[in-house]
Formats: sequence, structure tokens, C-alpha cells
Amino acid sequence: MAGGLCRLLKQKYNIFYKIPFYHSPSTAVIFGKASYCTNSTDDWRYKKDIDDPAFKQLDLSFENAKEAYKSKTTFDLIRAWMVFELCSIEFLVNNNKKLMKVGRKVLGKKLFKAFMKGSFYGHFVAGENEKTIKSVIEKNKLFGVKSILDYSVEKDISKEQATKQEEESCVSENQPENITHTGPNVQYRYHTQFADRREEVIAARTHFYEDEKSCDDIMKIFLREIDGVSGSTNATGFAAIKLTALGRPQFLLQLSEVLERVRRYYDVIAATIPAGEFDVVPAIKRREFERHLKTRKIKRSERQLWYTILDSSGDGEIDMLDWHNLLEVNVRLGNLLKTPNAETGVFEPIVTSFTVSEEMQMKNMLKRINTIVEYAIKKDVRLMIDAEQTYFQNGINRLCMEMMRKFNKEKAYVFNTYQCYLKESLSTLRTDLALAERENFFFGAKIVRGAYMEQERKRALTLGYEDPINVDYEATTKMYEDVLCEILFQAKRLDKGRIAVMVATHNEDSVRYTVKKMKEFGISSSDKIVCFGQLYGMCDQVSFSLGQAGYSVYKYVPYGPVEEVLPYLSRRALENKGILKKVKKEKRLLREETWRRFISGQLLYSPQGATVST
Repeated sequence: MAGGLCRLLKQKYNIFYKIPFYHSPSTAVIFGKASYCTNSTDDWRYKKDIDDPAFKQLDLSFENAKEAYKSKTTFDLIRAWMVFELCSIEFLVNNNKKLMKVGRKVLGKKLFKAFMKGSFYGHFVAGENEKTIKSVIEKNKLFGVKSILDYSVEKDISKEQATKQEEESCVSENQPENITHTGPNVQYRYHTQFADRREEVIAARTHFYEDEKSCDDIMKIFLREIDGVSGSTNATGFAAIKLTALGRPQFLLQLSEVLERVRRYYDVIAATIPAGEFDVVPAIKRREFERHLKTRKIKRSERQLWYTILDSSGDGEIDMLDWHNLLEVNVRLGNLLKTPNAETGVFEPIVTSFTVSEEMQMKNMLKRINTIVEYAIKKDVRLMIDAEQTYFQNGINRLCMEMMRKFNKEKAYVFNTYQCYLKESLSTLRTDLALAERENFFFGAKIVRGAYMEQERKRALTLGYEDPINVDYEATTKMYEDVLCEILFQAKRLDKGRIAVMVATHNEDSVRYTVKKMKEFGISSSDKIVCFGQLYGMCDQVSFSLGQAGYSVYKYVPYGPVEEVLPYLSRRALENKGILKKVKKEKRLLREETWRRFISGQLLYSPQGATVST
């Protein structure tokens, strides 16, 4: 099993698949615990300072207000300043949902809509549909900023309704009554206390499963989103999707548990294999797996089932749950979701069996994902798969890698997301990079800090499993930098274009760090290896400064009807309240540029498009 073995190797021996390049003694340090960031200025293999015109043009202080707001009218500047000022008033932010509901009743639908478009909605949301946002996308592109379309409609349901829907969609009808809610697998169990996944989450959208029709409807929305990207970005844009929106989350929950339990089982097998053998073994050979199962007296029929599941290519190497298996092999998903007991070796089901309807729902989810990716490729649009909570993320990550393995044959159409506040971020990334190289597919990654920290910490503490989050902000920043350097090193080592990364951050220090590391690694702004990403309506002093200098930069462009994106607007207000120091700088720059236009007689300034460096 490629994924399981990589994870096993990095945990036990901190090494990777061996190919000739890795055999150099000097690189052994790099592929151990040492960080590329630590060594990057000392190793000739990746130190190649370049003369990049974009680097020379970029003001890394991000203090040039005139340059930052070239794309904005004076009305845009005043509205942005007003919105940020309102976001700093604690009473308004803490009660924003109630106030918006009151405003809707008092003003009526038409006036409320006009007010929102002149304020919060107009600042944070690009428009109501794929057609109305086209002008925004085209204007941003004139100033060097490309787009990731994100349909931001959320259903504003009650906590009680969210809890009910989550329980119904995460617990199988056939789940044993005596299933344990303690022990090493407790993280992957449904818990009523944490059923409302919106709680203590500001920066991420949450979907709750209703029924198959609603999932089909969301799939159609994603397909229209792809059409919007294709029609307005000329093959430069992305569409963003969340897998929990496309089906019953029970499947992701149980797939995540299976992957974790199988990883632990491979720890047991690895303990029987001399460590030195890993230098030449790219995956656990079937003979080793069979020998171990025989010692546990596992029946031949069960061994054969697992060979079918784990060695679908027939090459004698264990490679669990490949995408072809999940979609096409004539094996029930309930049989796939069986794991070996680490002590006895006996295969135990996560659920006794899926009901016929549950089996159909799981298959439907996979088919929807497959349909979306195939359509995106047809339209030459790339997909950004959002990361979610850790109890879903093993499954999401695995599905992303299998999508890459199947679809990223000619270029990186599918991008996975790595949350760098997680302790396992770097090791997971290394596993995935090694798999991409071994299987010869293009690798796409988006790196973020993460959106679920408070919720994840509270859940881990309450349920009694290890906190998956780094100890503090500094540790997360270190992880972010290490993950970035790992990607840059591998991107430089492999053929150009095999690896692409989006550095998604509003942190100016992280942007500066990335730009400087690109220069050190010899990666040009025009190499199509590194791009940057920020949210629409936020951090414009970074986005437009980068874009106008010639770097590849994207805005997450949310869209949707006014009244249906109110939950999104609520989260943006809360997010800006939480980053007052950064917003303070934006407000100052907005005031400076507005004043400059006033004293220079340019209040009626009309954006005409920038000369973007290339």
C-alpha cells in the first residue's frame, strides 16, 4: 500500500521510496529530519539565485497604496474602509446574524439587497451568478490577478437541525449497538456534542447532508462553476469544491478510520522486516504480507480478498484502495471498509454491513466526484479540493491522491490542500510527493495554515485523543515554511511543471518568505510552479502588488444570491475581527490612497488596466 507504507516509513525510519538520486550521502540528511529551509543556502543542488524582473519590481513591504489600489475606484476604497471599520466594532460583529435578519425585515427585500451590495456583499462577494461576476474576473485579470470561483451559498439551519442531519448521515443503520466510543479510533466516531461542525469555525464553509437529490444539485452547481471558470478565465482559473458537499459523510469518516487502522497494522508488519530492507523496497511485497497473515492464521479466502483490494494492479505490491477499485471493482464498499486487528490479525468490519441504500449513497458520492473531475478536464479547468476536519481528512486526502493518479497524467488538474497547523502536515506531504513520483503523475498542492483549530483542539481534549494541532502559532509557521521548502526542492529536482503549489495566505511574512525562497531555489515567477492565493475583498495590498509585479496570484472569488450568502458574510466579518492588526494596516493604506486622490484631484479615478510584468 503506497500511502500506508510511505506513512509507515516516515514514522519509523523517516525515509522514502529509493531512487538513484536519493543514494547520495549528502542528500540523506535532507531526506531525514533536517529541513530544506535549514539547508537550502548550503547545498549547490538547489541554490541558484536568479535574476527575476518580478522580484526586482515587487515592493516586499506592501506599503505602496497607489500600486495596491490601481484596480479600485474611489467608491471601492471608501466602501472597503467602511466595511473594515464596522468589522472592528465588537457588538456589530458578535450580533451580525441577528442584525442582518432585523435589517431584512425593516428594509424589505429590495432595499436590504441594495444596502448589502453597497456594503458587505459588494466588498466580499463578486456577484450573484457566473454571468454577473465575469466583469469582476476580467477587471482583476487586467491587473494581474486571476480567479478561483467559489459558489458560497450556505443553508442557515438551526443547531438542532444540523445535529439531526449529521447523526443521520454519519451513523449507519447497521452500526453495532456495542460499538466503542473510547480507544484509539474514537476520533472517527460520531459524537453528538460535535455534530454541528460550524461551531468555532470561522474561515470555512460547512455542508450538511440532506439527501441524494441535494447532493446531485450541488454537483450541478459545481459543474456550472466549472463552466464559469472556463468561460471567463481562458484556462487560467480554478474551481473550488468540498467533498463533504457531494455525499454522505459517513463514507469519509469510515474511510479515514480504515486508513488509520491499516497504517497501524502495517506498523506491526514493519516490525518483522529488518530496517535495512526498506532501502530497496518501494512497497511492501505481497510475499511479506502473505507470510505475516499466515502466521496469524488468517483464512485463505480473506487473504485473497485483501490481495484483490490491495494489489489491484497485479504487480505483487500492496497498494490499498486505488481509485479504479473504488469505482469499478465488483466488491461491495462494505467489504473494502474492513481492517485487521493489530493484535490478532483478524479482519473486522467498521460496520456489520452497509444497507443497500447506504452502499448506493457511497457509490453515488464517488461517481459525483468522478463526474466533476472529468468535466473539469474536458473544460481545461483545474480543481482545488478543500481540506476539512481531521476525522474526514485521511479519506479526503486519499481520494485526492487517487484523483491525481487517475487524472493528473498530462498536467496538474487536481490540487490537494495541506493544513500546516497539523503535526502530520510535512510527513503527509512527503508521502504524497513520493507517491506522485513513483506513479509518474503531476502533483498539485495548496498550502494553508488551517481553518478548524479551536474545534479540533476542543474535540481532541473532550474525547481523549492526541491533539492533532501544532503546539503554537510559531510551530505552525515553521511547519508552513518546511512544507513550502519541501515542495520547492522537489519541484526544482524534478522536470519542470511536475509539481505546482498555491501558497494560500494573508500573512505578509509568509509571502515575503516564499518570494525569497523562490529566488534562492532558482524558481522564476514565470515558471508556473508557485502561485499565491487570497480571499476576494481581503489583503489587496498583497494580491495586486504581486500580480502587477508579474507573480502568479489568485483571488478566491465567492458568488451567490445576496440572501443565500449571508452565512459567508457573517464568517468574513468574524474573521476580520480576529485579525485586527492586519486589517489596521489595510485601513491605513485605504485612507492614504483616498487622501492622495483627493489632494491630487483624482477622486473620479477610473481603473484602466495595469502594465503587468512578465
